[in-house]
Amino acid sequence: MSSLRALLGEAHVLLPSEHGAHDLDGFQRDWRKRYHGRALAVLRPADTAQVAAIVQLARAHRVALVPQGGNTGLVGGGVPDASGTQLLLSLQRLNRVRSLDPANLTMTVDAGCVLQNVQQAAQDAGLLFPLSLAAEGSCTIGGNLSTNAGGTQVLRYGNARELCLGLEVVTADGQIWDGLSGLRKDNTGYDLRDLFIGAEGTLGVITAATLKLFPQPRARMTALAACESLRQAVDLLGLAQSQCGASLTGFEVMNARALALVQKHFPQLAQPLGPQPWTVLLELSDSESETHARGQFEGLLEQALEREIIADAAVAGSLAQSQAMWHLRESIPLAQSEEGLNIKHDIALPVSRIPDFVDRCDALLAQQFPGARLVNFGHLGDGNLHYNLQSPEGVDPAEFLRAQEDAVNHLVYDQVMAHGGSISAEHGIGQLKRDELAQRKSPVALQLMRQIKQALDPLGLLNPNRVL
Repeated sequence: MSSLRALLGEAHVLLPSEHGAHDLDGFQRDWRKRYHGRALAVLRPADTAQVAAIVQLARAHRVALVPQGGNTGLVGGGVPDASGTQLLLSLQRLNRVRSLDPANLTMTVDAGCVLQNVQQAAQDAGLLFPLSLAAEGSCTIGGNLSTNAGGTQVLRYGNARELCLGLEVVTADGQIWDGLSGLRKDNTGYDLRDLFIGAEGTLGVITAATLKLFPQPRARMTALAACESLRQAVDLLGLAQSQCGASLTGFEVMNARALALVQKHFPQLAQPLGPQPWTVLLELSDSESETHARGQFEGLLEQALEREIIADAAVAGSLAQSQAMWHLRESIPLAQSEEGLNIKHDIALPVSRIPDFVDRCDALLAQQFPGARLVNFGHLGDGNLHYNLQSPEGVDPAEFLRAQEDAVNHLVYDQVMAHGGSISAEHGIGQLKRDELAQRKSPVALQLMRQIKQALDPLGLLNPNRVL
């Protein structure tokens, strides 16, 4: 520890023996409170050079490193195990906006920059960084890229991978790869950037990124629409895409139970449409004018009402009303957390097959787990559902999770695979889905992944036992 203290300063080497395990809970316990590890020490480097020096020291002493950003992950990928032998590498002090290039529509930031601060820096320059998710006030860019985060605007702008042009990475042997290119075209060999995005810190430590920016839209329109069935929600999506094209930037779906939990735990949040089987949240971003956007939006909703695709709609008349509608959607995970531990599924399916999957899986779960409450919401526009199961009323959530999680997962993932889907859309694998991945991924894909891990981290010191 003396070498680490000399490198970082005593204030940035946090030892459980000195601070107490409870004082380090913010680093050692995951957001869902499912995983509670014990670190050998928590390290807080200030720059990339210090990260590289830490990796070199860890390699020399054969000590495993667990990189961590804002610790908002949902699969246990950013906390240490319980052995007390792993170093936790917190990147929160790497929080500078290094440069912003309006002409090139790019911004280069440290990995520890909080997403909301990146959004604000772009906005201050009259530009847009469109990655948006519920944890944006505390999650960091490095974590977003390490899990290839999605969020609410993937339909228009793509996942984190599509929003990143270049990376700076500390490799497993402590070298610094400077790939901070602002180029949109660069055909000079293997795409190293894509190896590290979505790798969850198992191949290298992302320390900075060059991100894509976009012009700010001139107008945004938001609405809630009521559908009697999920099939109607899919029909509404098709109509919106045909009528609005690339202007459609958000298309979220929420079932009645999801919004009922929000009403229960956050009664102060207005729900303009009241209880509905399915509620869709739509957003359009227009580059012309608010008048054009409103006309396009109202025309879309009128057609949907005429065709009986929707039963009712509420259009936001102000920025505050738009934010309130989004707040409803973003409060669902918080409401579930208040209700107690639950069995989460972050799944992806072809949009066309989502209604059949939900009908089939709902029926099987109701049959095998009577009384269990299905909380279904997510990014219907890009085929990503958060298909979660809450314990029956009166049943202890932790006990239900312990007793039924394996059986529930087996049923749900069988149906996901049968309908051509994926067991992880945007949360990653971490330790939560590691064993499931080993069963569901093709042997050839797993072999290739292991060969990449062996080539880039032969000692297996970077985030061990995560993903693979």
